[in-house]
Parts: sequence; C-alpha cells; structure tokens
Amino acid sequence: MTIPRIYSTEILESKKSIQLPEDNLKYLKAVMRLKPGGKIIVFDGYGSEFEAIIEDFSVNGIGVKLGKQIPRENKKIKISLAQALPKATKMDLIVKSAAELGVDLIIPFTAARSVSRIDTDRAAQKIKRWQKIAMEASRASRSGKITEVENIASLESAIKFADDRSAKMIFWEEEEKTAIKNALTDKSLDACKNYFIIVGPEGGFSKDEITMAKKAGFKSVGLGRQILKVETAAAAIISIIQYEKGIFSHKS
Repeated sequence: MTIPRIYSTEILESKKSIQLPEDNLKYLKAVMRLKPGGKIIVFDGYGSEFEAIIEDFSVNGIGVKLGKQIPRENKKIKISLAQALPKATKMDLIVKSAAELGVDLIIPFTAARSVSRIDTDRAAQKIKRWQKIAMEASRASRSGKITEVENIASLESAIKFADDRSAKMIFWEEEEKTAIKNALTDKSLDACKNYFIIVGPEGGFSKDEITMAKKAGFKSVGLGRQILKVETAAAAIISIIQYEKGIFSHKS
C-alpha cells in the first residue's frame, strides 16, 4: 500500500513531533484506515520531508512523531508561469497541471483579451482555491515544495516578477520566426536555471502586449502550427522545457 503523504502547516526542520490539523482525520482514519502506529510521510512545502508514525488521533488533530528525514530534491531548474485568466473554471486545471509538473510560481493576470474578469471581492476566494489546488497537486506528485500562487495582476505587473537571470519567453500564436525548440536550444541558455514563461488567454495576446513584453526582455516564442487550447498550452510548454533540460531523465 502506498504510504500517505501529508502536508504540514508547521515547518518541520529541527522538529521531533508535530500536530497535524484535524482536516486530515477523515482521510487518514476513514479512507486510509490508519491507526496509531501507522506510517505516513509528512512534508512542509519548504523542502523538508520526513518518514513519520501516527501517535494518536484527537478532535484537535493527529499527533505525529517524526522519523528519518527524506533527502531534499535537487531541482535542476525553476519555472515561473504567468497565466492570463481563461474562461470559467479552466484556471483550476491549469494550476493543477502546472503544480503537478513542479512549477514554482504561478501569477494569474488579466490580459486585454481575457474574457474572465474577477472583481476584488472574489479575487481573494479564487486565489485561496487555486492555492489549495496547488497544495494538493504538489502532495500527490510528491513534490517537496508547494507551488505558490500569487495575487491576480496586470500583465505589466506580472512581467516585473521576472528577474534578469531568467530566460524570459512569451508564447504567441502569431510568432513564426522563433519556435520553442530553437529558443530552448540556444547556447546562451545552457547554464540557465530560471525560466519565466507567459501564456495568453483564449483570444491570444494583442500586438501591444507582445511589444510591452519584448521591451522588458521577453522573447516571443511560437509552438508551430499546432493550436492548443488555453487549458493545455501551459502544461505542454512546461513539459517541453523540462524535457529539453533533462528533468525527466534519471540522471542528476
């Protein structure tokens, strides 16, 4: 049986025992049918992960004794995703897929052609929901770090999250000169560890938005003739970057 992997809101470093929140009770007792003495894995989203033993269940939560520390993962690259808001609940799937693939940061933003417009009152609820989806996806995919979801921004603000060390790419369906493979195999990126990608809404980017990004140091990149749905594009791009940079190999 697969050992359950549980997120701890406490930072685990230097801890010998912790109390897991009560919202894990149903999963561990009713679904996994664990009892005191049962084995679990606990991680804190900051890179610390431990084998652990359940000591007791109570109405306030689960008492856990930490055991052997699991070695931290050595991530080859860092990926940040600025994603234009899509229609309806498509952002849920985008966040889930990106988090499962190990993206470090997601910045939702409103583009000129974004159909979805989220008012201030609903924005906080959306971010909370997306962060919960990211946390669950990170747990299920055994990532040692939880993907962080930023507040909804404008494209101008989202661009500012990219630092000068990052390979900066904005994906545009009208780009015909630079394909993603050419961009990623550029010799200047051989030692690059940070990738910042911008993906547009269903209607794509306006030329003014592409111009803005280029002025900020972003390279306009295309995916060839294949037109991907907005909920598929980010996951495809992230996977291509990871493949090109050897993330899916067994070599360290």
